[in-house]
Amino acid sequence: MNNSGTKKPSKYVAREPEANGFIEYSELEHQTWQQLIERQLEIVPGRACDEYLHGLELLDLPRDRIPQLDEISSVLRRETGWEVARVPALIGFETFFRLLSERKFPVATFIRTPEEFDYLQEPDIFHEIFGHCAMLTNPAFANFTQKYGELGLKASPKERAYLARLYWFTVEFGLLKTDNGLRIYGGGILSSPKETLYALSDAPTRAPFEVIDTLRTPYRIDIVQPIYYVLNDLEDLQQLTEIDLMARVREAMAAALFEPLFPPKEAA
Repeated sequence: MNNSGTKKPSKYVAREPEANGFIEYSELEHQTWQQLIERQLEIVPGRACDEYLHGLELLDLPRDRIPQLDEISSVLRRETGWEVARVPALIGFETFFRLLSERKFPVATFIRTPEEFDYLQEPDIFHEIFGHCAMLTNPAFANFTQKYGELGLKASPKERAYLARLYWFTVEFGLLKTDNGLRIYGGGILSSPKETLYALSDAPTRAPFEVIDTLRTPYRIDIVQPIYYVLNDLEDLQQLTEIDLMARVREAMAAALFEPLFPPKEAA
């Protein structure tokens, strides 16, 4: 969730555009993008949902270089009225929710270092574009993401903590039931080779998607997920925009959280 509101400073610095709007990246950064995208493109077919794969076709992402944000925005505007917005490495909750409410998806213009090639806790440009932007070509997913931003803007800090779990188990780590079996639509899974394979294995628990359950389920960002929630159809996300989600949040708050399915994080 863009690590919004986190107090730990980022070690990454987002790239600033030149006067003409072009963002210059180093050869090493382009090579990192190429290695990341080629690795994921080998494993997402047959695992990602059709809507995601269709979105990837529409985006037609370059293999040999980091794309410019305008390239992504032109496709998203045409398909769903979204665009991407350049942000620093870390942004606050207010900025995050406001951008989503305006149909602008925040993208930090840096890419991970080779030392963090397999995993980093901060969302970089590969995670945001490869993981999320393909799904933003889908109207139901796009509408839900905007609605989430609108709700987050008005929510209290405690309500936002509950909303974060809904985002986590849908936009980031959601699974989908299809005629061809389970498929992935969550960007946190689809940008990670380890989690792409793990999420569809026999190891994790999977449960039918229920709003209250997701709101009550704790998570950790630094492990593969012990539980995933499965939608019957992406239109279920559209339906979430048409109900009183904040009433569900208040219901979940009254019921308290489930016991975590993971051990507590060890003190540093």
